[in-house]
Amino acid sequence: MGKENYFIGFDFGTESVRGAVFDQNGVLRYEKYVEYPTYFPAPGWAEQKPDEWWESFIVVARDIVKNSGLDCRYFNGITIDTTSCSVVFLDKDFTPLRNAIIWMDVRSHSQAERIARAKSDILRYNGFGSVSAEWMPCKALWVKENEPDLYKNTKYVCEFQDYINYRLTGKYVGSINNTTVRWYYDPRNGGWPVDFYREIGLSEVIDKFPERILPLGSEIGKLSSDVSKETGLPSGIPILQGGADAYIAMVGLGAIKPGKLAFITGSSHLMLGHTDKGFFQKGIFGAFPDCVMPGYFVVEGAQISTGSVLKWFKDQFVSKDIETSARKDGSTLYDYMSKKAEKIDIGSEGLIVLNYWQGNRNPLVDSKARGVILGLSLKHTPFHIYRAIMEGVSYGTEHIMRYFKKAGFEPEEIIACGGATKSTLWMQIQSDVLGLPILLTEESNAPLLGDAILAAVGSGFYSSIDDAVERMVRIKEKIVPDLKNTEKYKFYVEKYIATYPALKDIMHEIVDYEHKKNKK
Repeated sequence: MGKENYFIGFDFGTESVRGAVFDQNGVLRYEKYVEYPTYFPAPGWAEQKPDEWWESFIVVARDIVKNSGLDCRYFNGITIDTTSCSVVFLDKDFTPLRNAIIWMDVRSHSQAERIARAKSDILRYNGFGSVSAEWMPCKALWVKENEPDLYKNTKYVCEFQDYINYRLTGKYVGSINNTTVRWYYDPRNGGWPVDFYREIGLSEVIDKFPERILPLGSEIGKLSSDVSKETGLPSGIPILQGGADAYIAMVGLGAIKPGKLAFITGSSHLMLGHTDKGFFQKGIFGAFPDCVMPGYFVVEGAQISTGSVLKWFKDQFVSKDIETSARKDGSTLYDYMSKKAEKIDIGSEGLIVLNYWQGNRNPLVDSKARGVILGLSLKHTPFHIYRAIMEGVSYGTEHIMRYFKKAGFEPEEIIACGGATKSTLWMQIQSDVLGLPILLTEESNAPLLGDAILAAVGSGFYSSIDDAVERMVRIKEKIVPDLKNTEKYKFYVEKYIATYPALKDIMHEIVDYEHKKNKK
């Protein structure tokens, strides 16, 4: 029997960095994660410390070397993915000048509104509609206008992804993925839209971006000897280009051709699918050319706050008595809450939850939208609200799907991964609301498997992404919708959709009022 070949992925998510080693067949051989904190200086703001990302990575990498039981000589490649729109401002020595403004931060909503008024055709990436305050240009413009001295001292503006890759290799490069889907890079028409950046008042920022933009799976450089000494990973191991976590998950799910929709769940939910032609629809993002698979476009719909709302509710409002009952039941708190919620009728006895805790990305693209729990009565219990959150997130997914269909994009199958897939109840609700089957893969952490696939291709073990996906991705389960429930849910979906326009002006007035208070 010949030696095995191993490929490492590091998934830098919202709450932690997770490292994993896969063999050439896509089988997980070892996994480790370490959490890092998020800071919320004001409502709608969210920041993280780049040094804490790196410190967490070092702990994970050392653990892989020490405890995986695998021969490091056969580690053939490393790829990382990160959250996207997590923007880092660095000085000439690549030292961070401030906390990173991470993806869920929507402080730059006024900058986003101004950018949306630009005349550039590149705004087709937003469907010629609203611009999300999450996107990099909005955040860079906010820093330029609100922290001018810091901005003046900024030599490099980059993504979380680019910062970690620089620390690994000493090479400052960008990913075709992040730059196309969040920075308005246009690989088919000359790259950076210079006129657009000039029009929005950021012409100088292009000089702060990485000069080299690399496709997925291409070699960035070798692991530096310094990092090798710090972690124990082999010096000189190839570091291959990754991208945004959800987009790398498309690779790990095998959703790399038209007809397949990747459904990535977690703190947020993303729906991503390939098309063979570009189209632009208000309310959804894309289609983005060549950002995952060369020759194809990707269309995107996303919900900012999904699993994070469920976690927020659990952490803030679930009583000690419920925690005690869960322990007596021998269940995790999430499983116990789900068991109770499963007994509640569809619609949670009249509750509608708008899951806009950090704004709405699609299809409303409104960073000033806020969360709502509508229909509360003294009859309702924590289990009603728990179920209503699951249902509200699912209604939001259906809302996006309707915009996809309007644009002529109707996937034949949905392949899901991430935290929500651990909940049988939530996945069944999601399938029932959409009226579509949902497939689950053997490896639930699709970003990590996607990293390993790109590492296997970039290091030359497999000849193409298609070939590696064929060998390394396997389907394990199919969730089928109950179409009777689909019919019942249509009423609640319509009420969910109608609630936002009824409350939009009030939401905006409150956000603007709080924004003015915080500026004083």
